[in-house]
Amino acid sequence: MTHASPDTAAGKTQSLIDSKLAMGWMHTARFFTTAAQLHQLPTVEVPEIAFVGRSNAGKSTCINTLTQQKQLAFASKKPGRTQHINLFALGKQGVTDAVLADLPGYGYAAVSRSDKERWQRVMLNYLISRESLTAVVLLCDPRLGLTELDEALLEAIRPRVEQGLRFLILLTKADKLTRAEQAKVLSITRLNAGGGEVRMFSALKKQGVDDVAQLLWHWCHPEGLQPAAVADATPAAEEPQQK
Repeated sequence: MTHASPDTAAGKTQSLIDSKLAMGWMHTARFFTTAAQLHQLPTVEVPEIAFVGRSNAGKSTCINTLTQQKQLAFASKKPGRTQHINLFALGKQGVTDAVLADLPGYGYAAVSRSDKERWQRVMLNYLISRESLTAVVLLCDPRLGLTELDEALLEAIRPRVEQGLRFLILLTKADKLTRAEQAKVLSITRLNAGGGEVRMFSALKKQGVDDVAQLLWHWCHPEGLQPAAVADATPAAEEPQQK
């Protein structure tokens, strides 16, 4: 059985929208608000895409690479210490037409059990009940594969996936694998993805960046058109609670 090149997986996405438009849209990302609990998050009326993953999966690096901003997402020097859900607004001319949500990393051994359980409850409640949630991007180190926690997360969102929630498994740090290893892990992950998208990604080599930006743009603009301005989605950004 022959495997397609890791770069050919983007085929259908390439035709969706020009990559420069998608990357330009991603570059508009700006800090919106931060919250330690679900009830502290503002209600938004635009598509929301959540980034989730283990503490060492490269989540902050991925967000910063996609948005072409070095310090938009905060990467703690001590993995597992970022305890807040951070929201970033997207949209040109200051109009918010989508939101990115950076959820706390999970699975870091040095964090206390009570903290782990609390964060997992917050994330689970968010993934199950956040009405504006449109898509989930699960970041995974391809050298480790999907862990039990990753699989538990995918199982938790399965009912919403069946109702139309989109999800992408992003295999980060692709530069640490050979082309043959990338093809193998892509094939294996697709079998376990349950219908979700799977992509290789390397912040260092910029592999997959354009493709992922195009995919996210399409998920937030399914009709290919800019949605109407949403006035009530932006005020919170003027008074950030960021630490």
